[in-house]
Amino acid sequence: MASAYPPSLTALIEEFEKMPGIGHKSAVRLAFHMMNVPEEKARHFAEAILSARGNVRLCGLCQNLTDEEICPICSDPRRDRSLICVVESPKDLAAMEKTREYHGLYHVLHGALSPIDGVGPEDLKIKELMSRLGAEVAEVIMATNPTVEGEATAMYLSRLIKPMGIKTTRIAHGIPVGGDIEFADEMTLTRAMEGRREI
Repeated sequence: MASAYPPSLTALIEEFEKMPGIGHKSAVRLAFHMMNVPEEKARHFAEAILSARGNVRLCGLCQNLTDEEICPICSDPRRDRSLICVVESPKDLAAMEKTREYHGLYHVLHGALSPIDGVGPEDLKIKELMSRLGAEVAEVIMATNPTVEGEATAMYLSRLIKPMGIKTTRIAHGIPVGGDIEFADEMTLTRAMEGRREI
């Protein structure tokens, strides 16, 4: 059956549909929005995508997204270098930063252990975390999501880290089980950080 839209518009709709959380109706709405903005704004949008793809990389220390060799958090001399907070994704790190209560460093795993999905330790940034754990680090805070995968990841990491004599804690469960850190409000995250416990 022939499409009601020209091929180039159909292709744009199909690209929007490939984005997470975007169904057909939303993709059509976004495509028509882009058709109605001035050409310069559409060009800026396309350039922003290409610029982000070309310039954003992983921080050489914490594995967060950055456009520098070392991200601004890792290069900030005011951060407490004795603390490393381990999160699953850059979105989780951003959510933790919104609390303005944590002043240590981070480490982004880029996922969680999930044998069912074929995600093992070698698929995460665990080796990079272990290489950072020198004498300067006194505590590693596990801020993985309170899901089966997040809990398994926290337990796996604590078993690797504890023999090194480094205190390993888990943020308190102020976040609902099955929820994601990136969607929690600042107060919930603050309470979770204050109520962390050793694992």
